[in-house]
Amino acid sequence: MTRRILAIDGGGVRGVIPAVALAALERSLGGRVRDHFDFVAGTSTGALIAAAVAAGAPGDRIVKMYVERAPELFRKVPVISTIKRVLLGRMYDTQRLHRFIQEELSSEGAGDWTLNDVPLDILITAKGLLDSHQWYFVKDRPDREGLTGGLRLADCLTASACAPTFFAPWLVDGLRERGPMVDGGTGVAGNPVYQACVEAFHYTEGYEPANTVVVSMGTGHFLKRPPPTWIYSWLGWILAELLRSPGEQQTELVDRHYRESTFYRLDVKLDRDFSLDNAREMAALHDIGERFAATLDWPSILAGQPTEQLVTPARRQATAYAQAV
Repeated sequence: MTRRILAIDGGGVRGVIPAVALAALERSLGGRVRDHFDFVAGTSTGALIAAAVAAGAPGDRIVKMYVERAPELFRKVPVISTIKRVLLGRMYDTQRLHRFIQEELSSEGAGDWTLNDVPLDILITAKGLLDSHQWYFVKDRPDREGLTGGLRLADCLTASACAPTFFAPWLVDGLRERGPMVDGGTGVAGNPVYQACVEAFHYTEGYEPANTVVVSMGTGHFLKRPPPTWIYSWLGWILAELLRSPGEQQTELVDRHYRESTFYRLDVKLDRDFSLDNAREMAALHDIGERFAATLDWPSILAGQPTEQLVTPARRQATAYAQAV
C-alpha cells in the first residue's frame, strides 16, 4: 500500500504559494487535499496549512485564509512597529495570532482538537526559548503515551508560528513548566520534511520508504539578496537564512537517508524578496502561486511518476550549479 507524506516549510505570508498549489491539486484530482495524504507536517505558516489540510479544509478556503485574513493579522504602522520590535522584541499581537488560529480551526470543527484527535498522522515543530529544546509535536504512540498527543492543536500551531521579532513566544498548555516556545524554523526545521520522514519511518506503523511518496513544499526562495550593511538588514538576512539553509539541508538528508522513497521538492524561485509579514504583497504572491501551480503535474506526483520536481542526485547537483551561477 502506497503512503504519502506532505511537509510544508515556514515562510510567513508566502504560505499562500503552497496553499494555491494545493487548491490546484483538488481541482485536478477531486476531493480534499486530506484525501490524498496520510501524514502532514509543517513549520510556522506550513504548520497552519498542514493542520488545515488535516482538518479537511478545502484548498480554496486555505487560500482565502491568507488573502483575506493575513492583512488583519499583520497590521502595522511602520514607525510604531519598528519601535515595538526594538523595545518589546515583537511587532504583532500573539493573542491575536492564537485567536486567528482558533477561529480557523473552529470553522472546520477542529477548534477543540488535541493532536490525538487529528485524523491524519501529523508533526508540528517548535523550539523552546529557555532550553533551546527542539520540539516535534506528534500523536501519542503505544510506546510513547502521554508525551505530546494530548496537547491542544491550536496551542501547538501558535507556538510554531511565533517567529522571533514578529510575535512574542507562546506558552503551550500542558508544557508550561518547560517555558515559552518560538517558531520551529529557528532551529533546524524551517523545512520539516526530514523530521516527518524520521517520525513516519521509524516511529509510526505502516510507513516504509520504498512504499512512500514524500512531497516537500517550499514557500518560495530568493537567492540574490543584497549584502547586509546595517543591523536591520542583517536581521532580515539572518531570519531568511534560518529558513532557507535548513530547507536545503533537510532535502539533502531525506535524499541521502531514504533513497528508496519517491521524493519531490516543490518550490519556486522568486525574482524579488518578500518579507514574512508583508501582506500588502498578497496579490503578487497569489499570482506567483498560480503560475507555480500550473507547472505541477499532481496526478503524476501522487502516483510516484517522474516529473521535473522529482529529487535525484543528478538533478540536485544540476540545481545547485544553476543556483550558483
